[in-house]
Amino acid sequence: MSEPIPEAIPTSQDPRNKRVMKRRVLSPTPTQTIALTNRFPPPIEKSTTGTRSGEFHVYKAAQRREYERIRLMEEKVERKKAESEFLKKMEQKRRDEETTGRNRRKRRKKGGKADGKKEDEGGTGDIKTVDSRSGADGEASIPEAEGGGLIIHDDDD
Repeated sequence: MSEPIPEAIPTSQDPRNKRVMKRRVLSPTPTQTIALTNRFPPPIEKSTTGTRSGEFHVYKAAQRREYERIRLMEEKVERKKAESEFLKKMEQKRRDEETTGRNRRKRRKKGGKADGKKEDEGGTGDIKTVDSRSGADGEASIPEAEGGGLIIHDDDD
C-alpha cells in the first residue's frame, strides 16, 4: 500500500482530522476563519441567583408594581360585575313591584270594598284596649309576667 493513489493513503482516527472536517462543513473555504460567537446570540435574561442586593430590590419593586397593577385590574372587574348585578336586581325588583301593583289594583277593583277602606291602611279603625286587672276601657297597661320560664304548647291535644 505504498502506492500514491487515494485508496492507498491511510486514514487516521486522529480527532484533529475530524475537526478539520467540521471546519470545512461550516465554511466553503477552509482557510477563512469563522467567528462562532455571531452564530449564537447571547442569553437575554440572566439568572437572578448571583445578583447583588441592589438589583434584588429593583426586581422586588418591579414585581410589587406589577402585582398592584393586576390587583387594580381585578378590583375594577369585580366592581363592574357587582354594579351590573345590582342594576339587574333593581330592574327585577322594579318589574316585580309593577306587576304586584297592577295585581293589587285589579283585586281592589274586583273586590269593591263595601266600607271603602283600602287594604294598605292596615285597619286604622277604632281599637279598644282593656286593662287586664280592672277591665276598664281605655287604659292600656302591660301585664306583668307571672312566672319566668319557657312555656311549650303542644299541638297534639
